[in-house]
Amino acid sequence: MRWLFWASAAVVAYAYVGYPVLLWVRSWWAPRPVMRGAGTPPVSAVMVVRNEEAAIAPKLQNLLALDYPRDKLEVVVVSDGSSDRTPAVLAGFAERDARVRVLVKPESRGKAAGLNDAIRMAHGEVLLFTDARQPIEPGALRLLIENFGDPEVGAASGELMLGDPAGGETGRGMGLYWRIEKKIRELESASGSVAGATGAIYCARRALLEPLPEGTILDDVLLPMQVVRRGSRVIFDSRAHAWDSPDLGSSREFSRKVRTLSGNYQLLQLAPWLLSSENSIRFEFISHKLMRLVAPFALLGLLIASILLSSPFYHAALFAQLAFYALSLAALGGLNIGPLSRIADPARTFVVLNSAAMVAFVNFVTGRKAVWIR
Repeated sequence: MRWLFWASAAVVAYAYVGYPVLLWVRSWWAPRPVMRGAGTPPVSAVMVVRNEEAAIAPKLQNLLALDYPRDKLEVVVVSDGSSDRTPAVLAGFAERDARVRVLVKPESRGKAAGLNDAIRMAHGEVLLFTDARQPIEPGALRLLIENFGDPEVGAASGELMLGDPAGGETGRGMGLYWRIEKKIRELESASGSVAGATGAIYCARRALLEPLPEGTILDDVLLPMQVVRRGSRVIFDSRAHAWDSPDLGSSREFSRKVRTLSGNYQLLQLAPWLLSSENSIRFEFISHKLMRLVAPFALLGLLIASILLSSPFYHAALFAQLAFYALSLAALGGLNIGPLSRIADPARTFVVLNSAAMVAFVNFVTGRKAVWIR
């Protein structure tokens, strides 16, 4: 049982502490700064939407108002089987502004198929990928494009801020998770490439992209990894912001996290080359993406070993784990436990994320597919 305890502890420690520390050391020891430059290549903002009649007009206004030369920016939108007024809203924009190009698909074939259509329609040298819900700051596109002054850069990801521009970013719950996640991406970028991009705001050179397999869940991982496969870097630029709500509801957030983690399993089926020498950042991909899938089993092994081992040290380890999970339950129940609430909220996030990873594993082994969530 001791081997189970220490092996499980090592996996959890590496996934959440060891890998970030290793990245920090590497970024200090062997930095790879991006040689940014001025330039305004033609850009196509591409987006796939379904039943977004409330969000699509503000989003299009947001994109068309970006601080970028008017004659160098187009917006390509694919409506994926929308059954509300989304196609009518898109048609109205296309009539008023020639920069907006629309494809309305009467039946839904999924986001990946829609992105393939949008990429084929796009004229831009660089594509800006975004989603309907999150507004992009006016200067964000210019900041991302600066990175393409470096010929080694094939994709540049912006930063998703959880909160609102007026009140700033939240530090609670998923906001804390995102802060840690973004720090890891920042460190990966500082010394190499990021294993994925922020789906709400990232750019890529169109010439480096290949069609996505239909049904792909994590297009914002597979497309950037295609860029890496072609020998270019994927970097993270924390200056370029898009904004989103920090709380979309616990049920919806859990479903989204299950879908994302299920997508990591799917990637191994769709693109086995990710684990081969064709992937120059295989180590980062395994450490960043796959270790998150292993962590829930390591946590379970740690708990079981702590229960079965008899010594003061292991009893203390068991008490610490139970106290941590009790704090997470208190946060899930909305209980006010005074100063401990500052610890309870991150504990809740940690437990929810690992529970989502376990559900994703069950979905994978049972063949249950995760669908595109708007």
